[in-house]
Amino acid sequence: MKMQTIKCVVVGDGAVGKTCLLISYTTNKFPSEYVPTVFDNYAVTVMIGGEPYTLGLFDTAGQEDYDRLRPLSYPQTDVFLVCFSVVAPASFENVREKVYKSIELRALFDLSDLISKLNWVPEIAHHCSKTPFLLVGTQ
Repeated sequence: MKMQTIKCVVVGDGAVGKTCLLISYTTNKFPSEYVPTVFDNYAVTVMIGGEPYTLGLFDTAGQEDYDRLRPLSYPQTDVFLVCFSVVAPASFENVREKVYKSIELRALFDLSDLISKLNWVPEIAHHCSKTPFLLVGTQ
């Protein structure tokens, strides 16, 4: 029997700690220096309900230069981690701008106060409107 896979794509502004989060989780070691990511993949085995799953972690580049390339990692995503830095308020503003502008999300929630301030969520909703996401504060 083949092990089931869960695809998790990590998005957020550049230098908010996405790669550090994934390296720390997959190796139990904290990286000593910052290396900007273009795109990288990690995989770990996790147990869910007593069954093993492969958790595929897709690290993406947050810089605007990669806005057209980044969505290529989105198909078949099971869950997104939307990261922001707790010490960089602008990164949270970008989460809000890119995430909640979608029509589908507006229909589900009354986010009228937030909609003008959000950024990462609309990108996700545009490409994967039914895929859940978790908001993660890093650093």
